[in-house]
Amino acid sequence: MDRAKDQKRRTIEETLNRLYLIKKSAPKAGYWALLIIYLATSAATSATASSATEVTVAGYTVPIYIFAGVLSSLANICIILMAVFYDTLGVITSLVLIAIQLPMIISGIVVRHNITSLPGVFGDVLAIIAVLFIYFNNRKMSEYQRVLRDQAVTDMLTGLPNWFACTELIDELVRREERFAVCSIDFNGFKSINDSMGFEAGNRVLIEISNKWKSIADSGDSGTMDFISRLNGDEFSLVIREFESEEEVLHTIRKYDAAVNETIDAMGYDFYLSASFGYAIYPDDAQDMDSVISYSDIAMHEIKRANSGEHIEKFTPEILKKEHTFEMEMKLRAAIDDDRVFFMLQPQYDMTHKLRGFEALARIRNEAGEIIPPGLFIPVAEKVGLIDKIDSIVFRKSAAFVGDLIKRYDLDVTLSINISVRHLMKKDFLDDMRKQLEESGLPSGHLEVEITESVMIESLEKAMGYIHELRNMGVQIAIDDFGTGYSSLSYLNSIPANLLKIDKTFIDGVSSSDKAKQYVAAIISLGHIMGYEVISEGVEEDDQLEILREIGCDYIQGFIWGKPLPTEEVEKLVSEG
Repeated sequence: MDRAKDQKRRTIEETLNRLYLIKKSAPKAGYWALLIIYLATSAATSATASSATEVTVAGYTVPIYIFAGVLSSLANICIILMAVFYDTLGVITSLVLIAIQLPMIISGIVVRHNITSLPGVFGDVLAIIAVLFIYFNNRKMSEYQRVLRDQAVTDMLTGLPNWFACTELIDELVRREERFAVCSIDFNGFKSINDSMGFEAGNRVLIEISNKWKSIADSGDSGTMDFISRLNGDEFSLVIREFESEEEVLHTIRKYDAAVNETIDAMGYDFYLSASFGYAIYPDDAQDMDSVISYSDIAMHEIKRANSGEHIEKFTPEILKKEHTFEMEMKLRAAIDDDRVFFMLQPQYDMTHKLRGFEALARIRNEAGEIIPPGLFIPVAEKVGLIDKIDSIVFRKSAAFVGDLIKRYDLDVTLSINISVRHLMKKDFLDDMRKQLEESGLPSGHLEVEITESVMIESLEKAMGYIHELRNMGVQIAIDDFGTGYSSLSYLNSIPANLLKIDKTFIDGVSSSDKAKQYVAAIISLGHIMGYEVISEGVEEDDQLEILREIGCDYIQGFIWGKPLPTEEVEKLVSEG
């Protein structure tokens, strides 16, 4: 491929033409077929028009020259079809063929007095009119289609392709399984230009940058095939094709970055800008259109947040984890502000299936009203320091509900709540507990606070002080997730707890492994020696229940007797119990 042809193929306009050309070229074979049929029917028309032969058709004798009109019509149909399907080539061919044929027909009429050819003259004249009408109408329609295409796929401010055109190209590349890179671009601090100089200045800067980037894409100087588009505001997208290595992708992006770093002259002022570039490669990093676009955007936001002086970032799975944390943090904060944090209660039973109480479990709804799985939001809440707020909300709401149930149904049940290390270590923790108990009407003796062994590692002296204060208030203490921590038995023996909770991970194997059964039996025995009652979490199967009953477990909690319930089902359970 020579340089000129390669250059045309690389331009943004050529890509748009290929994507949105409404009138596709018909196969070349069709052109030659029409031409051969035309020549054959024209020759047959001449032969039959001057023939005196008669033939018998369905018992009737007819002169053969009457078929000349039929054959002439077929020839003209071929002419018209050429003009319709083969644009300029078809029109020129049609006019040349008619220009050759028409004088021959007129000559036959004048010289040989072949008056039967007279309809052929009118047929050719009408064919010329039809071909010219088709040609000029097609020109008009093509221009109209181009205008509509430009309006649909072009950004009116910069003249670059818009978001629709960009996604159409990416979708086509994915369908063709062609390797490509998507680079999301966002200017740094662009809002300050609009705020200080006005939107007109900001628009002029965007136009200047767009012109520079379009020139890079159309020139092919980057060595790759580029398609730059404006999405909205100061956000752009760059699709890069025909590269052999990731280094070539970086080389291309650096060219666009260098164009931004040049002084931008707009409205008589010099502007100095920088931009953040994040990219992802298909199919290396993502296997569908939405993912590759999303991942490039995630990489761009990551380099923007890092504010390290670097401008280019490639997507990696590690960035996705960070982005998930950031997005989830935003969802959590919004849920807290919008009062979308709520609770569900999972019942706890003794081994005779008598209700002991409920554990309050935190739940959150997103803006669409869907419940976010706890496994997604709880680790993030702990990491970003929001778990104490969630704990407090769940405690307040669940205590009010259970306190009301106790009064109305004269219940002897326990409300068990989880308290994180962060929540327990807050200065106002005890004051907050007293306030919530007083406002909710929940008797302190019906409240059980679950703490983990990690509390001891965080601050033994402070934690023990708070735990003793809770016990003095009449609150019960449960040691949660026993066996998963690292604190010594001496620490555990010093905690004034009344309940030991065995983690689900140990219960899962009691019915399939004798070693697991013995381990759980040892924990239960140890708990009883230290004066604790023992509850097993995550009990889901009859075999597990029977084994726990056999080895002396006091209580169970799990799907076998009760899933986490909304408040209306809890009240139904209590009223029927």
